[in-house]
Formats: sequence, C-alpha cells, structure tokens
Amino acid sequence: MAARQPRTMFLDAWLSDKAGFPSDVATPSPSARSIIQSWSDLRECLMLRSFEPHRRLLESLRNLVNSQSTLHVADPQAKILLSILGDENIDLPDESYPLFLRLLYIWLRKSFRPSPAAIASAVEVICKVLSGRREWGEHPLLFSEGVLILGAFSSGPAASPNSIGKCLDLLCRMLDEGYGVMRLVEGVIPSVLAGIGYALASSTTASACYGRILGVLFGVWGKEDGPCGSVRCGLIILHLVEWVTAGHINSNSFEKILMFSRNVFERSDKGHSPFSLVMGAGGLLRASKGVALNDAGMKVILAARAAAEDRIEDLAKYLNVRFAGSDGFLHNSIDKLHLQCFALSLARSGSVTARGPFLLCLASALLNEAFPLKHLYDGVLGALSGSGISTVSTHSVRPHLDSVLFKEGGTITGVLCNLYGSADENSRKYVERMMWDYCRDIYSGHRMVGLVLKGNNEELMENLEKISESAFLMVVVFSLAVTKAKLNSKYPVDVQMDVSVQILIAFSCMEYFRRMRLAEYLDTIRAVIANVQENMSASVSFVESMPSYTDLTKGSGTTYQWYTDEVQTARILFYLRVVPTCIEQLPCDVFRKFIVATMFLYMAHPNQKVARASHTLFSAFVSSDKESSNGERISLKEQLAFYYVERSLEDFPGVTPFEGLASGVAALVRHLPAGSPAILYSIHALADKASSLCLNNSNKESNMWKNLNEEPCKKLLDLLLSLLSLVDIQVLPDLMKLLAQLVVQLPSDGQTMILNYLYAIVAESDDLTRKPTLVSWLQSLSYICSQNNSSSNQNHKASPRRNGLLSWIARL
Repeated sequence: MAARQPRTMFLDAWLSDKAGFPSDVATPSPSARSIIQSWSDLRECLMLRSFEPHRRLLESLRNLVNSQSTLHVADPQAKILLSILGDENIDLPDESYPLFLRLLYIWLRKSFRPSPAAIASAVEVICKVLSGRREWGEHPLLFSEGVLILGAFSSGPAASPNSIGKCLDLLCRMLDEGYGVMRLVEGVIPSVLAGIGYALASSTTASACYGRILGVLFGVWGKEDGPCGSVRCGLIILHLVEWVTAGHINSNSFEKILMFSRNVFERSDKGHSPFSLVMGAGGLLRASKGVALNDAGMKVILAARAAAEDRIEDLAKYLNVRFAGSDGFLHNSIDKLHLQCFALSLARSGSVTARGPFLLCLASALLNEAFPLKHLYDGVLGALSGSGISTVSTHSVRPHLDSVLFKEGGTITGVLCNLYGSADENSRKYVERMMWDYCRDIYSGHRMVGLVLKGNNEELMENLEKISESAFLMVVVFSLAVTKAKLNSKYPVDVQMDVSVQILIAFSCMEYFRRMRLAEYLDTIRAVIANVQENMSASVSFVESMPSYTDLTKGSGTTYQWYTDEVQTARILFYLRVVPTCIEQLPCDVFRKFIVATMFLYMAHPNQKVARASHTLFSAFVSSDKESSNGERISLKEQLAFYYVERSLEDFPGVTPFEGLASGVAALVRHLPAGSPAILYSIHALADKASSLCLNNSNKESNMWKNLNEEPCKKLLDLLLSLLSLVDIQVLPDLMKLLAQLVVQLPSDGQTMILNYLYAIVAESDDLTRKPTLVSWLQSLSYICSQNNSSSNQNHKASPRRNGLLSWIARL
C-alpha cells in the first residue's frame, strides 16, 4: 500500500489550513461578467502596450486572483499575462507583479497539459522579472509569490531539465538573500514554504541545491534576521514534509527519502532548529505510516523512520533534563515551543516506537502545555485586583481554548496511553505519579479559584472549566489504560491495590468536572472498586485520603461556608458513594475517625443528592458485618443511631430527604440487636415528630385533617406503619402503643384512612409470629376509635372517656 498523498491543488492554501494560519479576509466572488471584463482589460493593456489607468487594471487583476478557487487560466490567457510581464515598454506598478505571478501559478496548477514551450517561455519571463530584485524586504509579496511559482515550475511534469535548473538556482538565491522577509511579514510563510515543498518534490533537484533548500527550511528559524519559530510554522513544516515524502513514496523515489533523512536527521547540523527538526520528523512518520512496499523500499522507509524517531528522542531527552532541573514548569519560551512541537509531532505522526523519554516528555506536555491548569490557577490567584483577573482571562485562558495544542489534547492523550502500554515499569510509575499529583493540584487550585471568582468573573470561570473538563477526560482515559495494564495477575496484589486506590483518589479530585456519562469512566470505576472492596488495607487507605472535618469546614476567609464550596462538595459526594462498597472492610476505629463527622455534616447539606448519599452511607454501615458478633462494631452502630435519628428529625421536613431518613431507620431497626434501646428511641422520636407535624397542637379537627394530608406528615405516618412488619417482636408492643396513641387523636376521617391501611397490612402479612398480635391490636384500636368517634358525636362531652381510652391504650 502506497502512502496517501493529500490531494492539493494549491499547496500553500492546504498548508495554511493545516497549520491554522489566518486566511485572507473573505471577499465576494467576482461575477462571471466581471471576470470576462477583467480579461478584456488585460488584452486591451497588451494591445495598447500601456498599463493605464493603473487603478482599473489592478482591480482587474485582483478580481481574477480572488476567483482562484473557480478560475481556470488557459494557455492563451497565460500568454497574455506573460506578454505583459515581458514587455519592457509597459510600465507596471510594483503592486501588480505578485498578482501576475499568482495568476500564472493558478494556470500552472490547474492546467491539464501545459505545453513545454509555454512552460519554457514562462520560466524565462519570470526569471527575468525576479532576477533584478535585491531588496526583498520592500517587496514581501513579490518574494513569496516568486518563491512559490519557481518551486511550482521546478516540480511541474512539463518543465525541461534546463528550465527546472534555472528555477531552482534562482529560488535558492532568493531564499539565501530574502529569508528575512518571513520575519517581517509572517503571512508570507505558507507561500514561501510551499515553494520550498514544490522544489523538494522536483525530480531533478541537484544535491547542492537540495542541501541549500533544506538549510533554509530547517535552519533559518531563530536566526537574528530570520523568522521566529512558532507552533503554526512547525505544523506547516510537518505537513510539508508529509506531502513531499508521500509523493516520493508514490513515485518510488526512495533515494530522495534517503537523501532527505541523511541531510536532516542523521547529520548533527547545529544550524537546524530543534522545533523544525522534530516537526519534520513527524511529517516523515505520518507519510510513511502503514505503507507496504518491496523489500528495498521498506528498508529505506524503516531506516528513515528510525532516524526520525532518534531525532525526536534527542529532543525528548533534552526536555526531560530541563524539567528535572525546574519547578515543574518550563519558563523559557524556546523550551515551551519545543515541548509543544514535540507533542504535536507525536500526535500527528501516528504510531511510534515506545521509548521511555517519549512517555515522560509527552506526559509533561499534556499536563503543562495542553491542560496547563496549575499555571493558569497561579495566574488568577496572583492577580488579586479585578483588572488583573480580566487580564489573565484575556491573555491566557481564552487564547488557550483556541490553541491547536488544547484542541488536540485528546489525540495526544491517546498517544500517551499507547506509549504507556509498552513502556518500562519505571517510566510507568513516574508518569502515574505525575498524573495523580496533577489531579490533586487541580482540585486544590480550582477550589481556591472558584472561591475567589465567585460572582466576579463568570466568563473566566467558564473558560477554566472548559479546560478542566477536557483534563478530566484525559485523566479518565489514562486511568483506564493503567487498569488494563496493571490490574491483572502479572502484578502483585499490593501493586494492584495501590493503583486502584490512587485512581479512586484522582477521580475524587476530578469529580467536579464529570459532566457526562462516559463508558471509560464506568469501566475504570468498576475495575478499581472490585479490587478495593475485597481488601482491608486498600479500603482503609482510600478512606484515610478523605479530607478531614476540620479541613472541610475551615475556609480561607471569614465568610467561608462549607456547603457553598461546590468543588469540595463534589469530591465528598464521590467518597459518600464509594465508601459503602467497601464498608465491610473498614474497622470501627477507621470509620469513627475518618467518616462519622463528615457523614453527619453532609446530612445537613442543602443539596438533596448529597444529603441522600450521607444517609445511604449510614445505612450501609448499620447494615454491614451482619454475621459478626463484634461488640465494638455493634456498640458504635447503636451510638450513631441515637444521634442519627436526632439529627435527621431535627431537619425534617426541609433539609433531611425523606428517602434517606426512611432508608436509615429501616436499616437500624433491621440490623441492630433485638430490643436495642436505639430502636426504641428511634420509634419514640418518629412518633413524637409525626404527632407534632400532624396535630400541630390544634384542637380543630379541620386543621388536624389538613395537616394529616400534608406530604411530610403522610410520609412519617407511612414510615411508622411500615415499621410494624420490620421491628423485632420485642419492640413491636411499644410501636403499637405509640401508633394507637397517635391514631386516636386524629379526626374520624384520618382514623378511617389509617385503619384501612392497617387492615391491608395485616391481611397481606404472612408473618405467623407477629400476625396474631397485630390482629388483636388492630381489633382493639378499631374499637377504641369507634368509641371515641361515638363520644365525639355526642356534643363533644367525651373528654373523660377519651382520657380513659388513652390510659387503656397505655396498658396494652
């Protein structure tokens, strides 16, 4: 399979698009009539041998150039252009030359079979126009269009060797003399490098000329009078080399590939800039990826790929040394450029051989350049004034969202994971540690920034969170790669446990940024929890990583309120959800020390989802270790039960979610020892709360009934009634007495409703132990209610009788 060369009509436009160079301001496409008129104006100019008036003829040229995408320049029209250019009696303005050259470039690239004679004539005219120039800085567009068309002629199939030689000689001279133009006018770089690309694709490039062209392509960046290196320029180089290499592979020009590799990658030419070399290497790797050739061709390709990877590795080693001697950041702009280009080179080149320096350097690029959140947080926190924060937003965060490195963060992450799968163990451990530390830094940094910016600069916060959400995806994908590599029998249990705990802690730190349902996230969570929940040491280690109660409630300012800290709440919610899965493995002292205070604190969180999770955690603990006779664990459950019921009912209705309360009460009546004082306290507290909600100390039956139909009152009554089938037989008499006392005080309609519900419960019960007791109690309660209602109907003179009935209930 040959290399796939991009189908490019105009190489300069394709390179600009691939590198993200700003395109020219869009102009309306001229009409067909306007194009016809423009050609007519040029013919008239040739006939009159005069370029007057300049303004009208320049406009005609611009009309034609603006139609580049649809314009077809035939040989007769090219002859008109060449005749005007070659006529010394026609005084052409300087602005017209780049336009003429662009139209001839369109003719050359779109012409199906240009005649060799026309090509030879065009080369003579163009070389004559360009040869007399020296001060290219004054004519940047003429320089760029000249290099472009000379390169295009040198690679054209109809050009003779003599014409190609003239074009390449002049092109090399122009590059030697005028490369500084690229520093003065950055917008000409795509055209200049496209001209270089065409020249490198030429079938007859002499070795001397070839070396000079490569020297400009890789050596002018960073020179005192040369262009400044940038990511966009690096991307042009990458895709230029891709285009050239793919063309050589398709034409079986393996000697050209060999010559390119020797000149660029195998010679230690100190004049070549590292960023351009690493991007050139990426272009060769991208073009040669997956090709299937004969033995001789594959030998050349494999040797060239190895040389390209060696050059990339040299830069990776250098950058790793720079990182080792820094505070975690590369402050030198050149080093930062090299790191960014290294990452993009690997991202766009496809698969590469796994080398240790690649993995470490790529991880640094992801954490410090693609998702540089720690650096951005430091900038925001350092800008204490409002104007300073706005400056951070304008000059750092918003532009980063538009950067190519951020947009390719997902691809770079994919390459990192592929390299991790084949890396040595030391490199794996180092990168894992980098990733887990990064997650902790993001948690603390985003939390602090969120508190500083709250209500002040929402746009900046939104932009930071866009970067953070992408960083979360990176952490998830990497974590999944770690689980696949390490959670298997090849690794000792302690290594698997440590990895699982570290991933859980990292996920807790990044939980605030989880805004979507990800299969990778769910797969990773399942894998690590399955490990942790079977191991006491791992479970304890995870729980001990939870922020302490003091840390949760102590903020950075006097106005700090723990329940408004959304980043912290998201992290604690993660713990509240995960801890129940490993609750069986937690010793009592660990649960008491690290969880209890936080669990009760977050039961009072205004977010119902968070409060429910706290109730669920309590239920899980009370339900845990069912077969154990551990006195310490039972004692702790009973101690917590007293405080749990008190705390929950204190905030009900309102903060305490009923679903959470119901699950907690059900757990404690089911799993505490039979006859436990905590169970008795719980049902008494529930009955008192229900009484206060339903009766509200009112003597008016209409108000009683209204209260009874309110949602909180109905829910508490339902809970109490459901406990009839849950509490142990020792506690059942107390519950029946409390319910009877509550029911007889209700209005007759309320009594009827409750009695009907009780009839249904008893009728459906198949519990032969408690059913006879419930039947007897229900008959007595029904009788009392009927007597109570009868006395109430006799002019409300039944108070003494009613009190007597309540006393009788008390003796049940």
